[in-house]
Amino acid sequence: MGLADGGTGHCPAPAIRWRVTAGIAGAAGLTFATMRHLFLPSALALCCAAFGQSQPRHLVQFSGVVVTGDSLEAVPFTSILTKGSYRGTMSDVYGYFSFVAQNGDTIEFSAVGFKRGSYVIPDTLSDDKYSMIHVLMPDTVLLKPLEVYPWPSKEQFRDAFLALNLTDSEYQRALKHLNSAEAIQRMENLPPDAGIAAHYQASLDNTRIYNQGRVPTVNLFNPIAWAQFIQAWKAGNFKKQ
Repeated sequence: MGLADGGTGHCPAPAIRWRVTAGIAGAAGLTFATMRHLFLPSALALCCAAFGQSQPRHLVQFSGVVVTGDSLEAVPFTSILTKGSYRGTMSDVYGYFSFVAQNGDTIEFSAVGFKRGSYVIPDTLSDDKYSMIHVLMPDTVLLKPLEVYPWPSKEQFRDAFLALNLTDSEYQRALKHLNSAEAIQRMENLPPDAGIAAHYQASLDNTRIYNQGRVPTVNLFNPIAWAQFIQAWKAGNFKKQ
């Protein structure tokens, strides 16, 4: 029996398998112990970091006034936004603003004609209200002077100047282009302006309030109304056009 041990006739395979299993278990136990020592500090660090990030930041009622840097006048309609978000507000006509922010936020200020500015709310605030006066510096842009001519070139200006007809006066030229009959017709067809319409409506409202609760006034026996009627009749206001 070539595979027997000392001629006993027993096979040594179970003993070999036991030694291999014990060796693997020892190696695995060493690996698990090492991983356990490495995993626990990492897990504690992650838990601490997660706990620190999960704490909400303190809310602050952030208020203030935006003024100019040269005259300390109010800057109306200034755009005020929290950096990295869409939270913010706009100052009123007096430069005043107020909105809810968080400590540590970076507030950006922008207005037309002024340089952009920013302010960081302190993260060590103990109160839930914070006020400030923010100064914006003017952003002046100087443009190059531009001369506007009615003619594209000097040659066209010379030709137009030499072709001027200055024989008639301005009044005579206006009379040539203005027909009296046409002007009267346009004036008659022209609707009343806003002032006349408002005055007429106010007169109607006053008459209605004056006659409220009693019989309306009849102008049939009003001598002033008869005089106005006779005057308009003599002037020919009732003739057909």
